[in-house]
Amino acid sequence: MPSPHWKAPVAGGPIDATVRLPGSKSMTNRALILAALAEDPVRITRPLHSRDTELMADALRALGANIDEDSADWQTVPGELRGPARVDTGLAGTVMRFVPPVAALAAGEVAIDGDPYARKRPMGPIIAALRALGVAIDDGGRGALPFTVHGTGSVGGGPVTIDASGSSQLVSGLLLAAARFDKGVEVRHEGPPVPSAPHLAMTVAMLRERGVTVETEENLWRVAPGPVRGGEWVIEPDLSNAAQFLGAALVTGGRVTVPDWPAETTQPGDALRGLLARMGAEVTLGPDGLTVRGPGGFSGLDADLHDVGELTPVLAALAALADSPSRLTGIAHLRGHETDRLAALVTEINGLGGDARELPDGLEIRPRALHGGVFRTYDDHRMVMAAAVLGLAVPGVEVENPGTVGKTLPGFTELWTSMPASA
Repeated sequence: MPSPHWKAPVAGGPIDATVRLPGSKSMTNRALILAALAEDPVRITRPLHSRDTELMADALRALGANIDEDSADWQTVPGELRGPARVDTGLAGTVMRFVPPVAALAAGEVAIDGDPYARKRPMGPIIAALRALGVAIDDGGRGALPFTVHGTGSVGGGPVTIDASGSSQLVSGLLLAAARFDKGVEVRHEGPPVPSAPHLAMTVAMLRERGVTVETEENLWRVAPGPVRGGEWVIEPDLSNAAQFLGAALVTGGRVTVPDWPAETTQPGDALRGLLARMGAEVTLGPDGLTVRGPGGFSGLDADLHDVGELTPVLAALAALADSPSRLTGIAHLRGHETDRLAALVTEINGLGGDARELPDGLEIRPRALHGGVFRTYDDHRMVMAAAVLGLAVPGVEVENPGTVGKTLPGFTELWTSMPASA
């Protein structure tokens, strides 16, 4: 019987490739939320089409939003939000955190649930925040999925305090819908630092681009009530999804260019420029895009990844192949992502003969000769990407359930396999 696993290809030499990436998941899903709330038609150009974004579009359609596809683009026209409706969040954090405040604006009951592991992801703070803003939610006292939002067609809004140390999406979800609340919203965070600050900056920037008034202070965000403008969104390439491709240049001593890399962006993936340079890569941003050249050997990394935690799986894979030890810290919140990413990375790297261990807030990885074996992915797209990086240098890496990468990058395995080695 043939193996159900994907055999990660081993590099036959230095990679020499130009890789054009699809749109940003984070920007696409924020644009879809704002489009559903806008007073005018919206066209979303170059969006990402993946499981997470299709789940978002379907969730908003279930609530009455008019979202149509025109070739690869999405178009929306204003529509009345209403229930009853059922929303499937899958494992998508943006769907489970961004849709409930929108559901509260719908007239009728909205039942929200997702994949089995989604029921373990942090949701209590946003449920409590919506209740404090006057929204009736039935969650059986769990503070987690599944739950039902009893929408009345309006939300009073006003001040609310939240502990968003589990995910910046808990704040973004409230901010994105807040302009349609009667009094807007004032969100105050109390607790350990909010992770993924660039994603909050993205939310604020995208709201302002649609004419929404947003004021920010340290751990405080105010959104004024008012209309959300329509118009066109042009979605940037997903820079976090560049991590494994740029990392391939480092592993193989080759060259990889990602076209259309923005000179200025709120995407966390832009941090790759500095992080890979610290590991020894030559990094150049120019008219052709971002180019990374590997030196033929590279060092480990000591970095606080609190704001860019989604880069951790690929950076951990690089660390396992580096010439010196690495410490990746500030990422305790990754235990509440699609899976417990810290435990998963330690288990799978060590399963290939590596030397990785968990820290209270991160990982310590010491290079060691690796061998082939099955690399489990735990329904986590970024684990597939990490395994692919390891497979470049380690023969015999077999990736379990590679299809889960369709969450953010459908066609990844074909794109990965097509990267040429230089002569």
